Amino acid sequence: MDKIRLKFKGISEIVGSEEVGLLVLTDEAEARQISITCDKAMLYQFELRMQRAPVVGRLLPEVLWQIISTQSELGFELMINSLIDGQYRALIYNKETLEPISLRASDAVLLAYISKIPLYIEAGLMQKQSVEYYRDSKGMVLPVNSISNEMLRSALDKAVKDEDYELASHLRDEMRRRKIKE
Repeated sequence: MDKIRLKFKGISEIVGSEEVGLLVLTDEAEARQISITCDKAMLYQFELRMQRAPVVGRLLPEVLWQIISTQSELGFELMINSLIDGQYRALIYNKETLEPISLRASDAVLLAYISKIPLYIEAGLMQKQSVEYYRDSKGMVLPVNSISNEMLRSALDKAVKDEDYELASHLRDEMRRRKIKE
């Protein structure tokens, strides 16, 4: 399987939504970016670490990683490998046994940030979902198929309220496409 290593670039909030944010990742060349949706709690976790809050070293993810890394010789990799109903899926696996364990993509990004475990994305998924990366961009494109069902409904309600019927139609079509797959 071809894979592309990802680099964490930052966090962003979605305009008009206080409950959802984005984790922005690029390929190593910083030519393409992918955005992973996350909840408000995850945004807070990243903000703590990016601000280097004194409490960070005592938080559970850091403590658990310290225990694992100092008391074992295990090597790990993280892989974002699929997109299902608007949610990226990820795996952490032992590089020796290749035994996978599923986790949310946002948790995989946080673990990679904390531990320096390499984070990859399946090459075909990156090709399909990524957009060109612009370092100083003030906005970004987010593929509609990477938005959760809840976010999709919220965006549809907002588009109708704002009388943006073209966007509302596009969002409705995505919701119908997902229902057909069920």
